[in-house]
Amino acid sequence: MSTLSVTARGQVTFRKEVLQHLGIKPGDKIELHLLPDGRAELKASRPRGSFRALHGILDGKTNGARLSVDEINEAIAEAGAKAGTA
Repeated sequence: MSTLSVTARGQVTFRKEVLQHLGIKPGDKIELHLLPDGRAELKASRPRGSFRALHGILDGKTNGARLSVDEINEAIAEAGAKAGTA
């Protein structure tokens, strides 16, 4: 268990090992869910992508050429990673 201190401004700093355990990196967002009895749940916020974000992923990649299944899968994986669905 980690004990944290609250500053006069109401801020809390999490230790590096806590952030690593949660998979949170600099620049990431954190979700805090307030639960009954004064409890809270803290977790890394993960962006949610959509199929709409995949629209047009092959534009400009084929020059009219046909792609193999592996090439299509690679393009989908790249677009999914950019959209936050990987």
